[in-house]
Amino acid sequence: MTAKKNAMNFTIDKQEKYTSIKVHVEKLDTTVAPALKSELVMLNAHGAKNLIIDLEETRYCDSSGLSAILVANRLCKNVNGIFVLTGLQESVNKLISISQLDTILNITPTSKEAVDFVFMTELEKDLESSED
Repeated sequence: MTAKKNAMNFTIDKQEKYTSIKVHVEKLDTTVAPALKSELVMLNAHGAKNLIIDLEETRYCDSSGLSAILVANRLCKNVNGIFVLTGLQESVNKLISISQLDTILNITPTSKEAVDFVFMTELEKDLESSED
């Protein structure tokens, strides 16, 4: 099951185990972050629990962008899901490190590694629940 939805600033790719959001803006700031947040809330309301946000094209992120990332993380946590951030440019990575968000977020270098991370974590959860 694959469904792709293309908003102007992001592409959403719904897979069976995860939903991937590829952000197509150079600046994740107050002009884009509110739309991303509302998209995240909608996806969550429609049952998406594992989210991957790919920021490969994003070179700048401000506090509203960080806020959108934290919303995604919280939404996933609330439904026992997995949130992964991937494709960070050096400047965005620095901001996340300075904000100490690298200690609470799952971050992978590539989207393939993000997908692998989701599958591995899901597998671990399945194994843990079968042991109970």
